[in-house]
Amino acid sequence: MKQLKVYAIDGIVPVVDPTAYVHPSAVLIGDVIVGPDCYVGPCACLRGDFGRLILERGSNLQDTCVMHGFPGTDTVVEEDGHIGHGAVLHGCRVGRNALVGMNAVIMDNAVIGESSIVAAAAFVKAGVEIPPRMLVAGMPAKAIRPLSDEEIRWKSSGTATYQDLTRRSLATMEETVPLTAVEAGRKRIHMPD
Repeated sequence: MKQLKVYAIDGIVPVVDPTAYVHPSAVLIGDVIVGPDCYVGPCACLRGDFGRLILERGSNLQDTCVMHGFPGTDTVVEEDGHIGHGAVLHGCRVGRNALVGMNAVIMDNAVIGESSIVAAAAFVKAGVEIPPRMLVAGMPAKAIRPLSDEEIRWKSSGTATYQDLTRRSLATMEETVPLTAVEAGRKRIHMPD
């Protein structure tokens, strides 16, 4: 695997569990802890130069996401948390099995409750606390309604797909050069049911 972009600052070195997958284009700086079975996507930036950043077991932080926080704070994605493409997490806590949609922003001291879903492009203001199992949307974001068991199963299934992607990436992803033409009978990515 290609060398990761990992930087120590003030003598503090990021930690990546061996069962986690961090794409080589992601950047990890300082006080970053990536737990077991986590996935960190291409061009994600985890800037632990002020506060601590924690991805707990089985969580994912997708392409171009940013994690940061003020000095002395913890920014945490709890177990099985799911952070969609381009989201920004700043000094907040995302609860166990919660989902933050694409391009959403979660500000300082906000808490997203367990198994809640924050809609794409939502803006969660500093200090807001979202109860468990809620759908959250808007600018500024507000709790819209409780989530059904079916919606939470849908979320959990999506997170399981990313946990599988972690294993697939560790086992098969490699840097290569592109082909110059589409080969005959080109295979497709096969996803398990």
